[in-house]
Amino acid sequence: MGYVAVKGGIEAIENACSLFAWERSKGSSEPLDVAQIREQLYLAVDRVMGEGSLYAPDLAALALKQAAGDSFEASFMLRAYRATQPRLGYSLPVNTEEMRIVRRISSAFKDIPGGQVLGATSDYTLRLLDFELLKDDAARREAFREKVFSNLSAEAEIPDTFPKVIDILRREGLLADSLPSGIAGEPFDITRQSLTFPAPRSAALQSLARGETGGLLTLAYSSMRGYGNIHPTLGELRVGYVPLRVAHPVTGEPYIAGEVKVTEAEVLARFEGTDGIPRFSLGYGLCFGQNELKAISMAVLDRCTRTAKPTCPAEDQEYVLYHTDGIEAMGFCNHWKLPHYVDFLSDLDRLRKAQKIARQEECNANE
Repeated sequence: MGYVAVKGGIEAIENACSLFAWERSKGSSEPLDVAQIREQLYLAVDRVMGEGSLYAPDLAALALKQAAGDSFEASFMLRAYRATQPRLGYSLPVNTEEMRIVRRISSAFKDIPGGQVLGATSDYTLRLLDFELLKDDAARREAFREKVFSNLSAEAEIPDTFPKVIDILRREGLLADSLPSGIAGEPFDITRQSLTFPAPRSAALQSLARGETGGLLTLAYSSMRGYGNIHPTLGELRVGYVPLRVAHPVTGEPYIAGEVKVTEAEVLARFEGTDGIPRFSLGYGLCFGQNELKAISMAVLDRCTRTAKPTCPAEDQEYVLYHTDGIEAMGFCNHWKLPHYVDFLSDLDRLRKAQKIARQEECNANE
């Protein structure tokens, strides 16, 4: 697309960038340290890592600082950085039963093997402002830590692993096969292959995993409210750390290089059955960090987009995958801020000519 050159544009752009940096750093408060953002705004960092498609907490925190808290811009920068890095290899598949749990709940069953683990969440509190945080300091934090940890029992330990809740249904034959074509075998790589539709499920899950949280929530919500046929029950939601296994470069044997924090959601939806026997269908979502809204929305849309005959936007795979990538959407929306002088002048010329013709026809009709 051609744009009209503007004299002095480079200097103006440089000044605009400098002014943005000044807006971020002005004022009397202490500069935000990247470690502070990573530790205290960890949910924002997790969201940026998921949408930026790169698990790098320090870099995600840096991007949030540089973007002055704009999560879209931060995710954009993180994904752009990711694109510059060499690909060293692929991690090996992981069984999420190995997850080191920090939070685990089910709304399908009250009592589940291993118990409900509420973990760190604001789900059960009133959404009221805590004005005590206005005077947050080291002394207050130390007193709070002492209050939290002083009454803990030494025997209060969380098991290393927990069984999967949906396995209860699977053992009873109440759950449909959750591995349709596109999961078994070699997974699709959306960073190296262009999406074609219908996309295999592995490609769809990759696209959803790096989708924008609000976009996924909007479409999933539309189905939940009735503009679709999927009104799910949360079989299990897990937040925790899974081992990152890779093949040893010399021996080829798998070894654990570290661990990654993820959120996993499995939702139970309407009945289906390919053999004439009705069973629950399953939707699956997994994303970087702790982002429960995204994982649940992803699971709902995973099930929605596998509907045989789509009747709404949330069930149209192409519509969902193309419109939930926040970085693509942000880029297209932002491009309207760039010069469109030639385009608009062409529109003006056509509008003026159309008005002239319309007035001439009106005059001719009145004569």
